[in-house]
Amino acid sequence: MADRRHGDAQLLNSKLGKLFRTTAFKLSLAYLVLFSIGAGLVLTRVGARVKEVLDEQIEQTVEAEIRALSEQYAQGGLHQLTTALERRVRAPGGSLYLLTTHSGEVIVGNIEPPTTAPAGGSQLVETPYQRRGEPGVEHPALLRLFLIPGGFRLLIGHDIEDHQVLRDILRRALGVSLFWLALVGALGGLFVAHRMLERVDVMSASARRIMAGDLHERLAVSGAGDELDRLAENFNAMLERISELMTGLREVSDNIAHDLKTPLTRLRNRAEAALRGSSNNGEHREALNAVIEESDSLIRVFNALLMIARAEAGCSTDNLVACDADAVVSDIVEMYEPVAEEQGVELQAKTEPGLCVTGSRELLGQAVVNLVDNALKYGASGEKPRIDVSAKRVGDRIEIAVADHGPGISPQDRERVIGRFVRLENSRSRPGSGLGLSMAAAVARLHHGALRIEDNAPGLRVVLSLPATRATVSRERAA
Repeated sequence: MADRRHGDAQLLNSKLGKLFRTTAFKLSLAYLVLFSIGAGLVLTRVGARVKEVLDEQIEQTVEAEIRALSEQYAQGGLHQLTTALERRVRAPGGSLYLLTTHSGEVIVGNIEPPTTAPAGGSQLVETPYQRRGEPGVEHPALLRLFLIPGGFRLLIGHDIEDHQVLRDILRRALGVSLFWLALVGALGGLFVAHRMLERVDVMSASARRIMAGDLHERLAVSGAGDELDRLAENFNAMLERISELMTGLREVSDNIAHDLKTPLTRLRNRAEAALRGSSNNGEHREALNAVIEESDSLIRVFNALLMIARAEAGCSTDNLVACDADAVVSDIVEMYEPVAEEQGVELQAKTEPGLCVTGSRELLGQAVVNLVDNALKYGASGEKPRIDVSAKRVGDRIEIAVADHGPGISPQDRERVIGRFVRLENSRSRPGSGLGLSMAAAVARLHHGALRIEDNAPGLRVVLSLPATRATVSRERAA
């Protein structure tokens, strides 16, 4: 039983320790300290200002009393002044009066002569005093000494005991407010830290499951739209991208194992047949030429895979510069015109001038080459086959399209055909590796664009959509 209580205490201490170590609690504590200091300064200033206002009121009251009593003395001398003071002494309130002779003998007043009387002047002095009939009990007051001709001394002031009570109330209010502020702030900090720690623990548990190999796990999003939700959404997007790359890696591995097995086997069989065959140099040369052709084909496949991998990994982003898409398309069409003419295909190009994109001219050119090459292989059919290559501006995008009038691709296969080594049934009898569209899609993603496959009715239309640079957009608006 004792061990169990000890274990529970350790668990509680561990949880509290985690709460106290959280950034949320530390920030709450820091804000609490700063707010407490600010509240203390504000309340202290309020108390000081209240005292200043009350002292100013007392000073104004004393000034008015002195003027009124001076008039009484000027009109009737000491007798009228004494009569006026007797009336004021009998009136209730906190006003204090004491008229004495030059020797200190009391003439009239409601206080005892103070032991430390203020000197004559225009300033109020805080002085302790004793009320008449209450010997030994001192009270605070603001007093001013007014000298009357003939050596008479008049003390006028006001009791400020209620002011000290008010200041004590303010100090107690400050202390109580700071106490409750600290208590509520600490509890609020613990609550916020607990909620934050719960969500972080859930994220940590999900991260551990992901590290254990469950790549389908995702961080929970509460829907509050706070910083943790934004972090979870970005982390989930990163996981989606990693999952896509891992899936692509597995698919590439499987495709390499299946699609490259045949050419490698053919390469080995031809080399073996050459070894088993006659010693005729011509046959050896023919076998070596065949081996070289198979090797070149394999090298092209691996180069295409390497280019796709580098494009998808973003390794070519350092070489992105402003280039004219219309010039790239025109150069590719000019290069393929002799090939198209040999095959009896009409190759047409229609481009707009000044189509500026930020990208790699080499990769963009390779993507357009792949699209034109695919169109010549699989879309050049009919009595008068024609391939249309265009580059134009659509809003804030630049679209490079290659359209043919061949058999096209069914809608259900248009997404699948972008994958690596994917070759449809009607194209397997023709040379190719199934990497052309995949590489074009990778180049589009590298340039923050997209590859679309559309129906050309009849035929196929493949569109490489890229964001236009600011220069292109500015020219369009100016036009």
